[in-house]
Amino acid sequence: MALATLVAAALLLLHADVCGAAMYKVGELDAWAAPPSTKPDVYVRWSKSRPFKLGDALFFLYPPSQDDAVQVTAKAFAACDVADPILSLDDGNSVFNLTAPGRVYFTSSKPGHCRKGQKLSVDVPTADGKFLAPSADDQAALKALQALPPAAAPTEALPSLSDSDDDDSAAASSLPRVAGSVLLGAAAALSVLVFL
Repeated sequence: MALATLVAAALLLLHADVCGAAMYKVGELDAWAAPPSTKPDVYVRWSKSRPFKLGDALFFLYPPSQDDAVQVTAKAFAACDVADPILSLDDGNSVFNLTAPGRVYFTSSKPGHCRKGQKLSVDVPTADGKFLAPSADDQAALKALQALPPAAAPTEALPSLSDSDDDDSAAASSLPRVAGSVLLGAAAALSVLVFL
């Protein structure tokens, strides 16, 4: 079973690289978590600064014992209602593929995290680059995002997965082209499988 998963992952990465898809580490933070009170809008700002397209993927990195990543409807997003998510992942390395145009919504199901600003909405254009008009539910969700106060000067550290103070710039940076960088490792794994 693990071998089949490895082969599927390698093929997916190969396909993503060929198609020009990108994988984005959500927030470009060390971890997906409730943002500090000085940066409650960190995910809003981050999502507005990325040119998402069909086929891209969002990578949520977090300690699995402390958080999760859930996809929710626009209504649930606006109300921070995580009782019935569309999709829920809690493995600490959650990847959501952007496979349809429109607005998609993510948050954490951990108590209080959504209300503290741990919420993300992403606009995915159609294949020709056009954006769909927002629905009434989308408008309510956007209003909820606008209710977050703007970021103040930072006084708290951003969430981190490690307790060390080492600043590995490669690990702390975003993953705008993870598919290309991981492709070599996936190809090597695939070549090993071919020889078996």
